[in-house]
Parts: sequence; C-alpha cells; structure tokens
Amino acid sequence: MYSTPHIETPRTRREFLERSGLGFGSVALASLLAQAESSSAAGGSVPVTGPVPHHKPTAKNIIFLFMEGGPSHIDLFDPKPLLNKLAGQTLPDSFGQILTAAGESRSPLLISKRKWKQHGEAGTWVSDWLPEIATCVDDIAVIRSCWADGLNHSSSVCQMNTCSLIGGRPSLGSWVTYGLGSENRNLPSFVVMQDNRSSVVNGPRNWGTGFMPAVYQGIRLQEGKQPIPNLNNPEGVTDARQREKLSYLKSLNQGYARQHARQTELDARIASYELAFRMQSEAPEAVDLSQETAATRKLYGMDQQETSSFGRLCLMSRRLVERGVRFVQLYHGAGSKWDAHSGIEKNHTQHCKAMDLPVAGLIRDLKQRGLLDETLVVWGGEFGRTPMSEKGDGRDHNPTGFTMWMAGGGVKGGQTIGSTDELGLRAIEDRMHVHDLHATILHLLGLDRMKLTYEYNGRPERPTVNEGEFQTKLVTG
Repeated sequence: MYSTPHIETPRTRREFLERSGLGFGSVALASLLAQAESSSAAGGSVPVTGPVPHHKPTAKNIIFLFMEGGPSHIDLFDPKPLLNKLAGQTLPDSFGQILTAAGESRSPLLISKRKWKQHGEAGTWVSDWLPEIATCVDDIAVIRSCWADGLNHSSSVCQMNTCSLIGGRPSLGSWVTYGLGSENRNLPSFVVMQDNRSSVVNGPRNWGTGFMPAVYQGIRLQEGKQPIPNLNNPEGVTDARQREKLSYLKSLNQGYARQHARQTELDARIASYELAFRMQSEAPEAVDLSQETAATRKLYGMDQQETSSFGRLCLMSRRLVERGVRFVQLYHGAGSKWDAHSGIEKNHTQHCKAMDLPVAGLIRDLKQRGLLDETLVVWGGEFGRTPMSEKGDGRDHNPTGFTMWMAGGGVKGGQTIGSTDELGLRAIEDRMHVHDLHATILHLLGLDRMKLTYEYNGRPERPTVNEGEFQTKLVTG
C-alpha cells in the first residue's frame, strides 16, 4: 500500500508560500506513484495518471514527425503551374512588399522540376520526391494553408513546439503529458528522438517544460543500436542493491527539495531515478528491434542504407506508442538539414529519399495493426520555402504559407484542406496558424486548449496562449 511521504511543517510564512505555490511537482509525482501502485496492487489495467480528458478523444497517442529546416511545400504537396510559367521573372508587383530571411525577395522565381501526379481515391497531389507517402494519401489530410510568425529557425522551431516565438514556455508534448499523464508507468510519457548527432535548433528547450515542473519534459533517446545508454545495472550490482542505492539517493534529494522548493528539477530528478529503475525491466524490450520480423524491418526501409536510420526511429516509435508512450517526437534532418538556401535539388532529393519510405512504412504498419485509429501522426517542419530563388538554385524561408499533414487519430484521410496563392507564397483559404494546429492536436487527444491551464505568477497559462481553434474539417472533411 502506498503511504504518503512525510512533509515537514513550514517554519515561516515565506516558506509556507513557497511550498504551497511551487511544490506541485512533488505532489504530481506522489499522485502518479500512488495511482500507479494502487492500480498494480488491485490487478487493474495500466493506469492513466492524468486528469479525465475534457471530452471524448479520438486519439490516445501522437507521433510528431518534424522535418527540421523547412521542407519546400511547393515541391512536395502544393503544385503551382504559374510558378514554372513565370520562372526566371521577379515576383509580380501585385504580391506587394515581401520580407524574407535572406533579403532576396526580388530574386527570380525558381522553377520546380518536380513531376506531379494525383494519388488515391481523392486524387491528392504529391510530387515524385515522395512516391511512398503518395501511396498512403487516402489516410492523410494534407493541410496546404499553414502559416506562422517567425522568419528564422530559432523562433520558428520554438513556435512550432511551444506556440511562442520566445523561449520559456512548455512544449506541446509537455502540455499533453501534464494534461493526460502516462499510460505506462515503466516508460516515459514523452519521448524525443533525432536522426543524427547534430544539435536541433534550440536544443532541449524544444521538449522542455518552461515554467511547469520539469517532470513533464521530454526524454531524449539516442539514435543507434543503444537508444538508452547506461540503463542496465553495473556488473555485480543486483536489483536489490540498486533499489537500496536509489532509496538512499531519493531521501537525500527529498531532503534538499524541502529546503529549495523553487527548484522543480529536483522533482524531475527523483522521478527520473524511479522511472529508470522501472524502465530496466520494460524499456530494453520496447526498443529491441531484433524482435521484429524481416518483413517489418523491410517495410520501414531498414534494409537500405539511405533509409535505415530514420526507419529505425519510425519503427521504434510504433513500438513505443504500442506500449503506452503518449507523445513521440522524431526530428528528421536534425541541425536544420532541410534548410535549402542553395542546391535544393540535391538537398531535398537526399532528405526525401531518407524519410519517404520510413514514414510510409509507419503509416502502413500502424494501420495493419489497428493502431492508426488511435494514433495521430503529424508531419511538417517549422515553415516552408519561397517561390523566389536564393543563391540561384535554392529557396528561402517561408512562414506565410506552407504544408503540413495529419493521419489517424480521428482525422479524415484522403482530403486536402486550404490553399496558398498561385505561387505558394501566402496561405489564403482556410488559413491554419500554429496556434490552430496545436489547438487541433490537443482537441483530438481530448484536451480543450482553454480548459487546460497551469497557474504561474498568479495567472492561468494555457498551451496555445489563448489563441487558436479546433479545425473541424480535419475530422468532418
């Protein structure tokens, strides 16, 4: 039976206010452990340790496929015949003044060399750069009318993760973890992976908790054959001995935490040690891809050099959501590798090749296992690319109109929502801001973006900064 930990009586008014206002991290951890152990003792199912959702969800989990650097929508999902007709000319004066990151708004329009075809029953347009994803479009809702506020990578990646251009706010994954808790107490609720060792712009702040307790932050697993290093006990150390060490360490941390209530990282540290101990029994199996059949590994492209790295991460994502991990975020092209200011043909050919088959394999695998209905898959970058050229054969950043797509989790596939203008520069129909994207993702998971609040500095903070609306077309068509 779980017993409530001893809480020392505050000695001063200041100490009381500090603890009552900022000690929620330890309360959340105690609640998590209490409910989990209570459910286990009762022989019940895997507990959901967060609050009851605000409404009936259509998705239980999410896999966010983040193409870092900004993929070109007008070369992938949004064909623009006029662009090729006017290639070599400057942007027509009717488009007004344009602000670009590199300041080349008057550069000649750059031709798109792609071949386009309509796919699926709905005839969704996809370029020849994505032949595998093209076969899955009947399960995909393509959103051509996305827009954001930032011009550079740092602010734009920050906004796509936190809804704010300025750092310091919780990430989407942290809000989901805070709102819904964990389905599996032996695995992290929020996992982040990236396809190479380069640093993602802004680093861990992209999956951090901002002003919320650090226990809700994302846990990064490494790319490679050992995603979770140092998980197993050192040689000669038994589980009982490890338990004794962790119990002693926990008592030291808790004693220090009582004296420093503002440092929520201590709560996260206590929780991480406990989670690591529990993960020793379940996590190695969860990331052990050798258990998968040769056919499944081939489905994800793990038998090909170009696709093996991201294919491994996509397959691992399926295994994680299958075991109750709530939020998985994959970075492809970590280190802004999709950022094609020059040589877009070489750049996007390489990255599309590495990503296309693994992503299609993920959708197919989720679907055939009956997991796509409850798993929301989101694909996109921090912005798109301009129709104007840069350095002759590249494209600049374009936050005013770009494409993302969603599949599964209650989303109606086989549809294209919204549009950009005739050159793909600005979103003009059914415009969907980052705030709307986050509000929609939260809604599909059963969370109302206005009801999901966290009290900070005397005011209720909300995940979309009080902006954005659920986009009903995604589920109704």
